[in-house]
Amino acid sequence: MRILLVEDDPALAQAVCGYLRAKSYTIDAVATLAEARAHIAGAAYAAVLLDLHLPDGDGLALMPALRALPSTPVTLVVTARDQVSDRIRGLDAGADDYLVKPYDPEELLARLRAVNRRLAAGGGAGGATLRLGPLEIDLAREAVRKGGVPIVLTPKEWALLRVLAARPGWLHTRETLLDALYGFDAEADSNTLEVFVSRLRRKLGREAIQTQRGLGYRLGADGPAPSGDPR
Repeated sequence: MRILLVEDDPALAQAVCGYLRAKSYTIDAVATLAEARAHIAGAAYAAVLLDLHLPDGDGLALMPALRALPSTPVTLVVTARDQVSDRIRGLDAGADDYLVKPYDPEELLARLRAVNRRLAAGGGAGGATLRLGPLEIDLAREAVRKGGVPIVLTPKEWALLRVLAARPGWLHTRETLLDALYGFDAEADSNTLEVFVSRLRRKLGREAIQTQRGLGYRLGADGPAPSGDPR
């Protein structure tokens, strides 16, 4: 699950990003409405953490652009403790929930787990648990079993599998998968993706992840190629 943090406090943004990346989430941080608009135009986010008081305007000004996206992200408005009016404004503007500053990282994580459960219940997996032969992938609980035996994945392996499993059978481009691993600003050498795909295959089984040479990878059976990708 990819997250956009819109927060102009550098210390808080750094702390939130460090915490969530350690929990294997992919997160991009921006400090202004202008940067947020540029990011949502170039990447698909499952959730947006939206501070309301930004240098270039009210964070709620971003809501129309978020609602106009093909896949609307879950939006959590971040407000000061004494600003009840901000919470009401955020919910009335279409936000899904709110967090009160200063918030506990565990509370944020719980909210994001709820987002994961919602996405799993409504996504291509058809339920909270995706079953592919002997594999059971529970995205909400971050649990994988093969033949009933739990499989331990690293955070980066989870970041990759989360994207693949969200749309089983879908051909994911190399760029999309590298972006899920590292976000906008991180760099990766040319064989990084192949290394992580190889690790997942060793754990899940070689047949679990298919390669379409020159295009990308898919989890499980064949499915439609993404728009603009020739088959």
